[in-house]
Amino acid sequence: MIWNLEPGWLMMAVATVAVLAFFFGAALDAIMRDDGFGPTGNMLLFTLGFFLAVLLANSWGISLRDLKLAVAWGLGGAFATVSLLALIKAGVGRV
Repeated sequence: MIWNLEPGWLMMAVATVAVLAFFFGAALDAIMRDDGFGPTGNMLLFTLGFFLAVLLANSWGISLRDLKLAVAWGLGGAFATVSLLALIKAGVGRV
């Protein structure tokens, strides 16, 4: 699905997700403080997790023609990525 987009639409999708991810990242940074990755780091992780989840769903053959389903997969992947890496960071910090 995502590779069928024209380059202009793909850039718009990445820009939109990145802007929204920065807002989520800034809010999460205010909550997590030193346990997080900073607003920009959180934004990068959210954006990466979003698109990795969409690509993973496509590779499993899940049709994401419905935008709501694509956003649900993307947000799930974004929050899972940030949560997993924060858990790893906390585990490494305890050692």
